[in-house]
Amino acid sequence: MFTSKFVGRCAATLRNFTSAAIQGHENPLGLPSRSPSVPQIPRRGGPIQKRCIPHVKRTIVVASGKGGVGKSTIAVNLAFSLAMLPQRPRVGILDLDIFGPSVPTLMGLQHSDDPRLTSAGALIPITNHGVPTMSMGYLVPKPPPDSTEFEGAIVWRGLMVQKAVQQLLFDVDWRDTGGSGPELDVLIIDMPPGTGDVPLTLGQLVVVDGAVIVSTPQDVALTDVKRGISMFKKISIPITGLILNQASFLCPSCNTAHELFGTPTNASRLGITLLAQLPVVEGVSWGGDRGIPYVLEGTNGKDGRAGEMWRDAMSAAASKVWGLVQS
Repeated sequence: MFTSKFVGRCAATLRNFTSAAIQGHENPLGLPSRSPSVPQIPRRGGPIQKRCIPHVKRTIVVASGKGGVGKSTIAVNLAFSLAMLPQRPRVGILDLDIFGPSVPTLMGLQHSDDPRLTSAGALIPITNHGVPTMSMGYLVPKPPPDSTEFEGAIVWRGLMVQKAVQQLLFDVDWRDTGGSGPELDVLIIDMPPGTGDVPLTLGQLVVVDGAVIVSTPQDVALTDVKRGISMFKKISIPITGLILNQASFLCPSCNTAHELFGTPTNASRLGITLLAQLPVVEGVSWGGDRGIPYVLEGTNGKDGRAGEMWRDAMSAAASKVWGLVQS
């Protein structure tokens, strides 16, 4: 249950979808009843039948063992890099970080209207830059853009989180134009850090085609990555590879690479494919804060050689991921 002063406001926002829906542990998003219902996790340890996400051909999760390593930024830029491949796949982004959603800000959608519903009662993704997205951040009360008031917080126990995740996975219609267009070729899921309820729920219910792990080079981050890899193996999610963020800083004066956070060779101990090593680039943070993914910036020269390396590495990683999920 909500336990902050935002209880009434947040509950009212979620109930706006329909006056007939009952909001509670079984329906935390307040969506109208749909048939068939979302798959349920058996309460007494029975067998669980994994399902594909409706209207999605391939599902890729982007995860990290530790927060603050740039996972959400990488997830968004990976989605756009996939969408810009020669095959032009249709790509969507699902933000499963219930408590700290970042995708709305990274996509420039933090002040968007509430999502609309299809005639069948499914959530319609919100699109910017040509990529559809869904996030818990679209469903909580938002203060006006010029307000100093904080955004409403989600304060839920595990069961509410689990049910909300199930609804975000199975009650979103990813087809173009609200249900009449083509389905997604790839859905990128931005996972919360750690090994808690959200990845466990996903792994038990959804057929996942691969996991892209994001980390920085220092041992304290890689140690937590090992735990994340172990978790994915336990729930039978294949590891696609590692994207090493902030692997080096390229000096703009001499083009010398400086390993600020440890040597990237530390990542070789993980025993998984290295998809990309990304340098520290100022424009990545600048674009994220303004809702413009860095791979859309183009070669404007502001970040020099480091910016080119970042975009090229992300494009190469997207090509590898696309090839792996198609095989």
